[in-house]
Amino acid sequence: MSRTAGTTRTESVYGRLRADILGGRLVPGQRLKFPELPQHYASSVGATREALTRLAGEGLVRSQPNQGYTVTPLSHEDLADLTLARVEVESRVLWLSVLHGDLQWEAQAVAAHHLLERTPYRNRSDPDHPSDEWSEAHAAFHRALLAGCPNRRLLSTARGLREEAELYLHWSVSFGHEPDRDVASEHRALVEAATARDADRAAELLRDHIAHTAQLVIRGAPDEPNPSRTA
Repeated sequence: MSRTAGTTRTESVYGRLRADILGGRLVPGQRLKFPELPQHYASSVGATREALTRLAGEGLVRSQPNQGYTVTPLSHEDLADLTLARVEVESRVLWLSVLHGDLQWEAQAVAAHHLLERTPYRNRSDPDHPSDEWSEAHAAFHRALLAGCPNRRLLSTARGLREEAELYLHWSVSFGHEPDRDVASEHRALVEAATARDADRAAELLRDHIAHTAQLVIRGAPDEPNPSRTA
C-alpha cells in the first residue's frame, strides 16, 4: 500500500470515528475495542490506531494501560478545569486574532459565520444532539475567529481546548433549547465585534459564551454527566 493510500485511509477512519464520538454514537467512557473497530470502519489495524492516536491528541479519546482506548469520560470537575482554561486562553487568542488578523482572516470569519447561520442545528432522526453538519460548521466558525492570532503556540493550545469541549457540548441535551438564551445571536455578536476590530469586546463576549455553555451543562447534568461504560 502506498503512503498516500495509507494517509487517505487513516483520514477516513479518523473522520468517521470523530463524527461518531461527537454525534453521540460512541459515548463518553465507552471502550474502543480491537479488532471490532477495524472491522466496523473497514480499515486496517494500523490506520485505526493512527486515527485513535490523533483523537487522543485532541482529547476526544484516552489511552489506558492494558485497556486500550476509551472515549473520554465526562465529569463536572473536568468541565470546571476545562472551562477555566478556555476562558483564559481562548479569549486571549481571540483578542490577539482581532488585533492582528488581516483582511483575508476577516473574510473567512464572516464566511464561516454565514455558513453556520444557514446550517440546520438538529436532525429529526436525532433530536437530542446537534447535527454533524452543524457541529462542523460551529467548529469551523470558532476556528476561523481564532485563526488570526500570530502566536502559533497559543493558537494550538486554544484549538486543543475547544476540541475537548466539543464532547460536553454534544452531551448537553438542553443545549439549543434554552428559553433564556439565543446562541445564534451570541455568534453574531462575536463576529460583529471581531470585524469591528473591537478586541476587548470580542474577548469579553467569548468569555461569556464559554462560561454560559459550561453553566448550562452543569445545571442539566448529574455529577457524572455520562458515566463510564465498558460495553
